[in-house]
Amino acid sequence: MPTVTVKLPQALSRSLDCEARRRGVPKSVVIRESLERTLAESAAQGEGPSCLDLVADLVGILDGPEDSSTNKEYLVEALEKDHQRGRSRSH
Repeated sequence: MPTVTVKLPQALSRSLDCEARRRGVPKSVVIRESLERTLAESAAQGEGPSCLDLVADLVGILDGPEDSSTNKEYLVEALEKDHQRGRSRSH
């Protein structure tokens, strides 16, 4: 499990210490549960992760032109190559 370092205001840190002690669990459990609850509520309200968030680990792993998603010349080139290979697309 990855480790995350977070800076907290003194009052919030004391509250976290008290809650962890009261429940008899590590502070990381209280933080993790709070994050999970907050993120679940956001997702339920349609505020979930973006498409980019979901594929962020894949961004930039392939070599190619940086503007291939916005430069129509690359699309035309790809469609022409498909056509030359005997595949046609109706796009």
